[in-house]
Amino acid sequence: MKLPCYKTSETDIDAALADFERRKASAQGLSFDAGDEVNTKVGRIVRDVAERGDAALLEYTQQFDGVKIAPEKIRVSEEEVQEALSSHPPEFMEALEISAGRIRRFQQSILLSDPPPLDEGGRRTALRYRPVDAAGICVPGGTASLASSVLMNVIPAVAAGVERIVMITPPGKDARVSPDRLAAAAIAGVDEIYRVSGAQAVAALAFGTATIGPVDFIAGPGNIYIATAKKAVYGKVGIDMIAGPSEVVVLADATARPDWIAAELLAQAEHTDGSAVLVTDCPQLVSDTVRDLETQVNAMAHREEIKARLHRYGCMILCPAMHQCIEVCNRMAAEHLVVMSEEAGKTAGKIRHAGAIFLGRHTPVAVGDYIAGPSHTLPTGATARFAGGLTANHFLKNTSVIRYTRKALENDADAVQLMARSEGLPAHAQSVKKRLDAQRSDP
Repeated sequence: MKLPCYKTSETDIDAALADFERRKASAQGLSFDAGDEVNTKVGRIVRDVAERGDAALLEYTQQFDGVKIAPEKIRVSEEEVQEALSSHPPEFMEALEISAGRIRRFQQSILLSDPPPLDEGGRRTALRYRPVDAAGICVPGGTASLASSVLMNVIPAVAAGVERIVMITPPGKDARVSPDRLAAAAIAGVDEIYRVSGAQAVAALAFGTATIGPVDFIAGPGNIYIATAKKAVYGKVGIDMIAGPSEVVVLADATARPDWIAAELLAQAEHTDGSAVLVTDCPQLVSDTVRDLETQVNAMAHREEIKARLHRYGCMILCPAMHQCIEVCNRMAAEHLVVMSEEAGKTAGKIRHAGAIFLGRHTPVAVGDYIAGPSHTLPTGATARFAGGLTANHFLKNTSVIRYTRKALENDADAVQLMARSEGLPAHAQSVKKRLDAQRSDP
């Protein structure tokens, strides 16, 4: 199997990265820049659902998903959920419970709490964190039924204390939602489930319909239409991120096993438009990994799809030394970064930008996808430069709380009034003076 191999020089990594990014963007597109056609189409859908509610939602569901749903059937019934719970073998339910428990404990451990207030000369300033009232969770289900995405996106909202959690997810051709997603929703703590998806469902969450009450925050992955719709409704509601196709970068030295690297790259290439990259300072590792990719992919049932994705989105990047490899990884800011090196912890300590880091030879991305604990909803397309993965804290908003005594106001009055008048806002200054002119003495 031939994959492009880019070689960087001692002083220049720009050319190699630029060529790879051009090739990837040409084949894959950018989720956060959908193009005029998709933006126009999504804008029209969002406006239509905002104006016509359920009628528009159901029309688009029939048009795009090929499923006709009666208005009274938009919401998944409790009977369907219970039926799903009883339809799975015990070992599958146990796996879901193990995953849910790990996610729950991790999210609770990182939940922000109110810091102690700051008291200074009669001024008390504080910050408090409170959850949004209602959150909508997008769960894909078109090309694969993703029970793990239910757990990874819903449980952070539950841990944050969100009172109402709504899940949208696509129906099958029989208008039913897959039992594994329904079982996961019950375990995770979803309050309402609706068998709709796409831009139309995102609009329904943002603006509300007769059937679906509006939410305050929307999270979860989806295709280009869901991503673009989330971007379109931002401001009406909050969103977690604009995520694109999945990606992995393996950072490895000569001590890494090429068959394990090949397995990691192949796992990522199972995703639609999945990008898989090896960054190394070892020329022999490049050739050995390509050899093992060929061997392993030929044994896979969906080998042709995997090969096509590797050819379109995969590559090897060979650097003269490990410090250049690290810089390449920081520039790529990958969703998943797997570090397979002799001193994995030390190497990872030099990584500034990555959605999630998987340390050492025995930590495949798959454990993060399913069971380790942190959410697998992560920033893609180099947005890890400024964003992180989904956590319970995404569902919190902070409110500052300020209290002054009369003496503190007297001490700050001149500064406040000077600044207000300099900005041409005399009423601001007057609001201070009126209080100071009062005869009563507040504590």
